[in-house]
Amino acid sequence: MPKSILVAEDSEIVRQIMRSVLEKAGYSVCGEAADGLEAIQKTIELRPDLIVLDLAMPQMSGVEAASVITGILPKVPIILFTMYDVGPSLTSSAGITLVVSKPDGMTKLVEGVRSVLGSPLSESPSRQRESESSYAEYRPLADPNNPSS
Repeated sequence: MPKSILVAEDSEIVRQIMRSVLEKAGYSVCGEAADGLEAIQKTIELRPDLIVLDLAMPQMSGVEAASVITGILPKVPIILFTMYDVGPSLTSSAGITLVVSKPDGMTKLVEGVRSVLGSPLSESPSRQRESESSYAEYRPLADPNNPSS
């Protein structure tokens, strides 16, 4: 069974792209959240293998949500996927495993997921190369309704 990932991102378009890219890479996106509070609720409910959090979200930031999640499930790795430069002291104190820059694109996100979770069980090396070529063209989209995305 593929490793499960919870995606927390306030932009629905970006969440859809993340889901598509991660699933093409062989992972299972077990749930989505639109803000930090929902990410905490879904973490408790779904018990994912990995959580990908946006930094700037309504209700509660990704760093704040990571701090709470780490208290609940300390062994679950968290990737912060953000447009902003975040200092290592802030991320390590919140229990964040890895920070991936949105401007680096979806390829870097999948590389980050692989570095934390390893390759998904269902993916052969040839399938991995095929999925890498299919998501390489995805770059973060600027969401005109959300300048912090």
